[in-house]
Amino acid sequence: MWYLQRDYPLGPWPAKRTIGRWLANAGLTRGRRRRALPGPVVNLPPLRASAPNEIWTVDFKGWFRTADGQRICALTVRDLSSRYVLHVGHMKRTTEQAVAVVMRRLFRRYGLPRAIQVDNGPPFGGYGPYGWSTLAVGWVRLGITVRYGRPACPQDNAAHEQMHRVLKQHTARPAAATAQAQQRRFERWRQHYNADRPHQALGMQLPASLYRPSPCRPAPQSWRYPPEWILKTTDPRGRIRWAGRARLIGQAFGRQLIALRPERHGVVSVHFGPHLLGHLHASDSTAIRPVRARAPRTPSAQPQKGGSQAPSLTPSP
Repeated sequence: MWYLQRDYPLGPWPAKRTIGRWLANAGLTRGRRRRALPGPVVNLPPLRASAPNEIWTVDFKGWFRTADGQRICALTVRDLSSRYVLHVGHMKRTTEQAVAVVMRRLFRRYGLPRAIQVDNGPPFGGYGPYGWSTLAVGWVRLGITVRYGRPACPQDNAAHEQMHRVLKQHTARPAAATAQAQQRRFERWRQHYNADRPHQALGMQLPASLYRPSPCRPAPQSWRYPPEWILKTTDPRGRIRWAGRARLIGQAFGRQLIALRPERHGVVSVHFGPHLLGHLHASDSTAIRPVRARAPRTPSAQPQKGGSQAPSLTPSP
């Protein structure tokens, strides 16, 4: 109907049910598959973004095989506000390093978002303070808020999952003959999704007409700490030496500059820029006591999950 209204503005147009009946009689429609009813759902504050680049959603499309047997695993990136798909690309490897290369390329092309929504699994999530991985720490260094959904709860990123269903329906049923052909199919679909397919949630507008690149360019932040704080650089495994012992901060923080703020005798708080990572106690044997994680917050520019502002801390110019 949208295409008829655009190409033939004078009308009159057939009713939607009439068009649907014509398409069904011509064998151009598919019957809907019945799905099992979902179980109880715990409500979380929904993701909302009022402008482009407030929140990007990032995930991997479930893998499948091409006709020649190659396994396809696509990394997808979408702007939440405009529904603009920034990237659909097959990844031969799904490591943190491989994903970081793709994301750096997107940051150079589109600028930086204020927040990124991901799931808890690798390569996005890890162990240690806030569940950050090395990939997530790199985003935090750029000033990006990293927001995680709940474990095993894809409904926390429902809009992105719905986009995955559309992607699968139009590009993988059946799959292409080779990985190269599948990637060309991904790119054709991305162009159609952004520039030709109107979205009801956007008032029947096109994502390409609403999305604009971010003016924020990628540049790692450096933070200036109060002079009484103790600065430490972690080793490649994310450890520092304090009070006569090696202390594990988190493997994701390897080779990062952190700051220790004296709290009381034998206790310091550990800060990574404006983020409180936890506390070190001289009586403990090896590791940091991380802060308790809190529920994710709805606004995109809020502090990290469980994040806490360090007093008297300002970014360096």
